[in-house]
Amino acid sequence: MNSHHIILRPVVTEKASKMAEKMSYVFLVHNKATKIEVKNAIKEIFGQDVATVRSSITPRKTRIMRRTLTNKRDEMKKVIVTLKGRKKLDITKFGKEAKK
Repeated sequence: MNSHHIILRPVVTEKASKMAEKMSYVFLVHNKATKIEVKNAIKEIFGQDVATVRSSITPRKTRIMRRTLTNKRDEMKKVIVTLKGRKKLDITKFGKEAKK
């Protein structure tokens, strides 16, 4: 798989921004991606060494709207990547390279 197919997009939330100060970054990845593939994709895209990769899968969710309509949210796999050393990632670089 291509690196840009493994990492779908960075998660930009208040909690993720606070984690970025501690050199931990949150990304949504492909459901079948392994930790090693994610580690290699970060190395290829950003050129940074990764210390740890932690992953979690949020289950599929069904929401009932107006008693009749149902809205289903797909399963998502989220990873938290911690970098080696005191280096930072520019997550805006990811979006620009994906378009090329």
